Amino acid sequence: MQILTKQELHNLAMNIVGEKLTKMGYEFQAINSQLKRHPQFVLFKKGEPTIFVLVKATNNLQNPNDYDSIWMETFLNHAKKQNAKVWFAGVGIANAESVENPVFKDQPYYVAFDDFVRVLE
Repeated sequence: MQILTKQELHNLAMNIVGEKLTKMGYEFQAINSQLKRHPQFVLFKKGEPTIFVLVKATNNLQNPNDYDSIWMETFLNHAKKQNAKVWFAGVGIANAESVENPVFKDQPYYVAFDDFVRVLE
């Protein structure tokens, strides 16, 4: 069995978030799926301000929305200069048999993602 890499887990989280955003009626102005490049999504909806969406894949199913607040402050300064909103999407992804095990390709997994944390409105 092949373990998913950090980039593959990130891509999986991006797909989960992207599907939800599409259902919410957003259009993507830009998408960046590279690890540690932010924002992952730049959203557009007519009549609304631009929204930057930050996506983070984690194996923490209990608190997937935990983020580094010092890092976030830096990003918020950038967003304010662009007059953009900032949403954070923490996506918990874990092995379905045991959260202690890594997530394997083509094997069942759990996803913990309910909604976005609206960091800057």
